[in-house]
Amino acid sequence: MSNTTDARPTTAEILALYDDQARARVAPEPGIDIERGAGTVRMTGLWDLVIYSQLTEATADAAIALEKRRPLAAGRKLEWKVYGHDKPHDLDLRLQKAGFQPDGPETLVVFDLTGELPGAEPPEGAVIRRVTDWSGLSDVVAVGIQAFGEDYSRMNAEFIARVEYGTVLFYVAYVDGKPVSAARLEMPRSGEFAGLFGGGTVPEHRGRGIYRALVGARAADARERGYHYLAVDAQPTSRPIRRRMGFVPLTTVTSWWWQPYP
Repeated sequence: MSNTTDARPTTAEILALYDDQARARVAPEPGIDIERGAGTVRMTGLWDLVIYSQLTEATADAAIALEKRRPLAAGRKLEWKVYGHDKPHDLDLRLQKAGFQPDGPETLVVFDLTGELPGAEPPEGAVIRRVTDWSGLSDVVAVGIQAFGEDYSRMNAEFIARVEYGTVLFYVAYVDGKPVSAARLEMPRSGEFAGLFGGGTVPEHRGRGIYRALVGARAADARERGYHYLAVDAQPTSRPIRRRMGFVPLTTVTSWWWQPYP
């Protein structure tokens, strides 16, 4: 009988690695500044986001009050991401009492890129392209408007700078020359985690496997660039799909939003 043991990390070890690399040590880049406070890490610029917090019952309320006092541009919101293992255990309740409003709970899931990748072949009639210029980003924006009712064009200048910097890639799926689905791949310069964000498909082209193909394309590019894991916050409706693709759940995550003025 062999005495060898499986050297694969546990989900707890992967989560600890994610906390360290993708949250606590997130790095600045074009359009994104990083502010490290007493127990918090906040991203500003493209987003106003508290990405990491390590607080106690004695320090949490003061940290929340401090983040609320920091200036926001008119119409902007501050997002505070609370993961299921964050401390103190009642951080969600404290944010609620401070006036933050929650989104629905999601699940942080990861995919191990050292194994078999999800299939990247788009369905017949669909073509997936990487886009790196203003024309391509206009197609990304067009999909966002149809899929989510949101216009993200205000971010395009920073996105172009980040494409040139090498920390983000955009993908668009076309059918008959028209953009029908889009997504982006976040590629931080340090760490083992690439991130899946911004994926959406216009209603009339959903259920055909286009989005799965976009995941596969991004997984292949992430592995080619040396990343070990793909990470994404999965909504309840997408968790079964992610599970079938091989993603593993790590913890829950809830976005809490603060908007001082409309």
